Amino acid sequence: MSDALFPVLEPYMADWLDVGEGHRIRFEDCGQRDGVPALFLHGGPGSSIGPHHRRFFDPASYRIVLSDQRGCGQSTPVGALAGNTLEYLVRDIEHLREHLRIERWMLFGGSWGSTLALAYAQAHPQRVSGLVLRGLFLGSDEEVQWFLTGLACFLPEAWSRFALEAADKSASGLLRDYERRVQAGDEAAAARWTAWESAVMAVGEGPSPAAAAASVPALARVRVQLHYLVHSCFLASDQLLKGLAVMQHLPAILVQGRRDLVCPPLTAYTVAQHWSAAELRIVEDGGHSAMHPSMARALTQATQDIKRRLLST
Repeated sequence: MSDALFPVLEPYMADWLDVGEGHRIRFEDCGQRDGVPALFLHGGPGSSIGPHHRRFFDPASYRIVLSDQRGCGQSTPVGALAGNTLEYLVRDIEHLREHLRIERWMLFGGSWGSTLALAYAQAHPQRVSGLVLRGLFLGSDEEVQWFLTGLACFLPEAWSRFALEAADKSASGLLRDYERRVQAGDEAAAARWTAWESAVMAVGEGPSPAAAAASVPALARVRVQLHYLVHSCFLASDQLLKGLAVMQHLPAILVQGRRDLVCPPLTAYTVAQHWSAAELRIVEDGGHSAMHPSMARALTQATQDIKRRLLST
């Protein structure tokens, strides 16, 4: 664990919130009750929050809220796909904000968490004070194709194992094949998917986010992830890029690892070019993992810097 993170802390409150369609999402409230409200949005789709996620924020000045998304982590029912779309996740964030009686909050999200942060901020810009985003992902088909087949040129051995049992080794073929197997309860397929994800995330890194999410059953986690990927993350073409028009006024710091193979720097650069209030910070030796020492330092610095901006306005 990186020394750049703030000290270990425990929530002063943790509970479940009924959000409808049979789903209950688990959430935590940490830090200062009267501090700057911040919401941590985990990646995946399908992953979960962990104790280290609380540590990107100064507990002396932030009110830190974390939540497992529908079907994820300790939310129930785990792995559930019914009533599980991006629109519902955005609605859940707003439901949680109202439940906690928070007027506006800063959003912190990496990878899929950045996707969800952008979607929420575009739906409710008046409820967002600022954003810190890492390893940006816009949920495009091109980004998914890169993950499924483009990365084969970097990791040919791992990709051969990943694609071994698929008759159609195109990106769409792999996606359909894995979805069919995982939805049928094939734990070996879920393990192969996780192994590919871990191999990609481990390049130049320490323990990967996929490894850190081992407490979440692999089959349930991968089921949720594939559900979103086969539906293009429930986004229209270029939806999030076009939607930046409504959030030009919101301050943001985009932290991007130069060596991020999962979410390459082009996406963060493109977003920064279309968002006047966003500052792009490239971490030259950083990859995809937020736990890389350089990434962790950049992220904790970003939460401190955005806090100062918010308190000065």
